[in-house]
Amino acid sequence: MTSMPASERLGFHIKRAEQALNATKTAVLRPAGLTVAQYAALLNLAENPGISAAALARLCGVTPPTMNTVLKNLQDRALIERTPHEWHRNVLETRLTDEGRAVMTDADARAVRVERALAAEFTDEEREVLTGLLGRCVELLEKERP
Repeated sequence: MTSMPASERLGFHIKRAEQALNATKTAVLRPAGLTVAQYAALLNLAENPGISAAALARLCGVTPPTMNTVLKNLQDRALIERTPHEWHRNVLETRLTDEGRAVMTDADARAVRVERALAAEFTDEEREVLTGLLGRCVELLEKERP
């Protein structure tokens, strides 16, 4: 027997919610031809044109090697273009292509429907409390990280 049952572990419940959100977004993004990781990359590229792969990886919460794989797949589909930075030739700037913007627009509409449905489950006050509580979780866990 463990010293703490899974049902009493907050991390267990947070992980279940994350997995449910990821599975739902995976399903709704499939018709757009994107994975959740690819969608996250396109979303952040739309908001940060020219961003480097390393910075994009940090925004998306993945490792740089994982982001490089995501970007290679997006580039192979002509959804992004990568060009050398004007001053730092070893840094590639990444931008959406016109096709990438079109795919992003479709995928974003699909993902936003999920986000709105999730938000609609809570009152304004509950959403504010939930956001605050999750923020406190992040703060504590970042302090506890060795």
